[in-house]
Amino acid sequence: MPKTTSLNPRTVFFVSDGTGITAETFGNAILAQFDIEPKRVRLPFIDSEDKAHQVVRQINHTAELEARKPLVFTTLVDMQVLKVIRDGCKGMMLDMFGTFVQPLEDELGIKSHHRVGRFSDISQNKEYHDRIEAINFSLAHDDGQTHDDLAGADVILVGVSRSGKTPTSLYLAMQHGLKAANYPLIPEDFERKQLPPALVPFRKKIFGLTISPERLSEIRSERRPGSRYASLENCRAEVHEAEAMMRRSGIRWLSSTTKSIEEIATTILQEIRPERLSY
Repeated sequence: MPKTTSLNPRTVFFVSDGTGITAETFGNAILAQFDIEPKRVRLPFIDSEDKAHQVVRQINHTAELEARKPLVFTTLVDMQVLKVIRDGCKGMMLDMFGTFVQPLEDELGIKSHHRVGRFSDISQNKEYHDRIEAINFSLAHDDGQTHDDLAGADVILVGVSRSGKTPTSLYLAMQHGLKAANYPLIPEDFERKQLPPALVPFRKKIFGLTISPERLSEIRSERRPGSRYASLENCRAEVHEAEAMMRRSGIRWLSSTTKSIEEIATTILQEIRPERLSY
């Protein structure tokens, strides 16, 4: 079902005393359950009462212009700043910390840190350094740039060009700290009917991505319109050969056609490194 739009869309504010990314992620996850396409406004670093009053004025002005309540998602930890917005704004307010942290404090019998941001000193955080190392690895091994240190890879993604390998590799690195290499399957591989030789010793680490030829043709046409590379006939041939090769090689694979990067990554984790789903 297409998302509902109008000439006067509802505005959604994401208000935070940090970057606003958490508020935005929290809010968008909820909004995704509704068939609407709102106007989104992120208001980061709201860390004083003066800034909170400015936010109130902006929200209330929007409410007057649109003649309906804006939606306001907040992750504010300063109670005084939060009170200014809660008492003054004319929007529908959804406070992440008030909704989740307060009940958890009651259940756990302890007070939360009420600290802005997730890490007090990110430079000393091992997980942070592991992710940076994984990102560097994935960038170095993007699109088959190098065969060096494939033994150090957690996963090796293969598939035809533009099937989603690069964004999936980077997501696995950034979100899960996995060293993900990716290699395109090309006509030379199909002629040999074999995987690229450098990948054969690491078959157990390989995971394949495929895609519908129609969608692949659309994606490639954005980059190289009118080319044989983007033609539906060529896309059908490449996808057919790639899927046949993955079946022959016993490689696990899935179609990225209708799946988000998050869904693809979670499926790969379940297959390759299920322990990474627990932390």
